[in-house]
This record gives sequence, structure tokens and C-alpha cells, in this order.
Amino acid sequence: QVVLVSGHLDSWDVGQGAMDDGGGAFISWEALSLIKDLGLRPKRTLRLVLWTGEEQGGVGAKQYYQLHKENISNFDIVMESDEGTFKPSGLGFAGSAEARDIVKEIMTLLQPINVTEVYDTADGTDIAYWMRDGVPGASLHDDINKYFWFHHSQGDTMTVQDPNQMNLCAAVWTVVSYVIADMEDMLPR
Repeated sequence: QVVLVSGHLDSWDVGQGAMDDGGGAFISWEALSLIKDLGLRPKRTLRLVLWTGEEQGGVGAKQYYQLHKENISNFDIVMESDEGTFKPSGLGFAGSAEARDIVKEIMTLLQPINVTEVYDTADGTDIAYWMRDGVPGASLHDDINKYFWFHHSQGDTMTVQDPNQMNLCAAVWTVVSYVIADMEDMLPR
């Protein structure tokens, strides 16, 4: 059984793509790194996917889906961060009402950093195939007020990234992915 965390690597034709969507790749990598550093071993596999070809029609996601869809019942949740890594506010979630209640309970663990909201939909080109077929999905929600200042521009460089805000995003990703991966049962469909 798999809990998938992800971001995509492809930058746009001008900037470096550090914020869109390198930030999603960074926090996904950091989530798994933190879990490993803490010596935690969840019941399910945590899998990191660094998507390619998202800007070119999601060809990397489509290929991954085609290769793994026969095991769709083993995918517990698919998570994608693709709105930058500014100050997080919560998690977008797509899934059953029962699964949403579980995710809301998990998000209460993030009260100390004031990131507890669960929004009604999850977005992400790279996880859309899975969600369409009933796999619960999650996307990071953060303060996107500055997102389009840098989106697909030459200004999308590492200097845009705020390490403190990225750490908060990584904390959200780490807590949510680990708790879901370590629950007794998969999220209800």
C-alpha cells in the first residue's frame, strides 16, 4: 500500500522553476527525509514522485498512471504540491466524507503552527488521474498572493523561497503523509 507525495520538476521556458514547482518537489523530498531521520517506519510505503512534463500536458503523470493503475486499490492517498511554498493555510482534499473527517482530525495535529484548514477540493494535474478513479487526493494550500509575481517568469529563482515558510509546508506534508501511512486501515473510499 502506498502514500504518494509529489511535486514536479519541469520549469517553464524562462525562469528556473524554483517556486513553480521546485518547491513542491523540495517539500516532498524533505517530508520523507524527516521521517527517515526520525527513525519512523510507517505501516505503508511512502513514495516520492518528482513528476516531469506537467507543463507539456501532464505526460509524466499519464505515463506513471498507465504503469501503476493496475494497483490502484493499493494507493491510499495521492498528494501534490503545485502552488508554491509560501505560508501554508491547510490542505485541499478530495475523497469520501468519512475520509475527510479523518483528514480533518489529522490536521488538528498542526494546530501549533496554525495550519488546520481542510478545503473542499484537491488540485493537481499530476494526481488528477488517480482522483478521477476514486483515490483520495490532497493538495497543499498556501498564501498565493505572491505566486503570480513569479509564476512562469525569470523571477522564479531560489531567492523567492523563504526557508521558514518552506519548513512549515514540509511540516504539513510530513505530518499528513506519515499519519496516513501509519494508520491501521487505508482511508475509506
